[in-house]
Amino acid sequence: MRFIDLHVHTTASDGSFTPSEVCQMALDKGLAALAITDHDTVDGVPEAIRFMKNHQPAPDTQDPLPMELIPGIELSCNYGSREIHILGFYMDYTNPGLLAELNALKDARFNRNVEMCKLFQRDGIDMTIEKLQEGNPDTVITRAHFARVLIEDGIVKNKDQAFKKYLGEKCRYYLPKPEVTCERALSIINQYGKCAVLAHPLLYKLGYNQIEELLDYLKPLGLKGLEAYHSSNNSYESGKLRAIADRHDLFVSGGTDFHGVIKPDISLGTGRGGMRITTGILDNIKAHLF
Repeated sequence: MRFIDLHVHTTASDGSFTPSEVCQMALDKGLAALAITDHDTVDGVPEAIRFMKNHQPAPDTQDPLPMELIPGIELSCNYGSREIHILGFYMDYTNPGLLAELNALKDARFNRNVEMCKLFQRDGIDMTIEKLQEGNPDTVITRAHFARVLIEDGIVKNKDQAFKKYLGEKCRYYLPKPEVTCERALSIINQYGKCAVLAHPLLYKLGYNQIEELLDYLKPLGLKGLEAYHSSNNSYESGKLRAIADRHDLFVSGGTDFHGVIKPDISLGTGRGGMRITTGILDNIKAHLF
């Protein structure tokens, strides 16, 4: 039996490994499928596609087996006062319309990051866009990048401390992201991809009844799936989410939310050690889509 990982980040957003490095890791682990789902960008997908074209086994090779690379994305949007994340699979990653939409989102986030840097600088903390980009001007900067700089400069000891003291929503250096409606996020994914999936629903601090209310809101907007398997879930929680997905006629998805050293306890393909997402999950997704 082979396994898959449908929620993975690279240096195109806030992951610590390049798309090529992530693909090589996945091949080394023998994964059957991998989805590159960087935050608000598909910039990492072309490199991953090129890498896989050059590293798949020859047709007459029996071992190792080939791996499917799924172009994806993870879009942030606002649900009331909460930020939620929607995964998109099989994105048309070269489509000019999609790239224009994502560039508009990137510009708005860039301006927000500039203003956050100014808040740090006013208090004598040397926070700059250049430090946050770390030599990659195309990266999509998130609060994890701010946390990395704070750690590297010795201002905090770890990511948790960075968010608690500096980057949390009630901290003086936090500025909210420009609002993106759920309608817009789902419209982008459904226009330029094959399906939209609600990512890690238990991370939004909602009860199960509230999750069902959220699904009632999102499904008419085009939601097709629910990420029931995630590194933050235990088996009981994943079972509850599977049942919820079934009640709402949504397919089930799963992924580790791998970031690399930013989340060092989460490994590609296996999460915190026990995750095993079988190819049957992807087969079921495809049955809904194709």
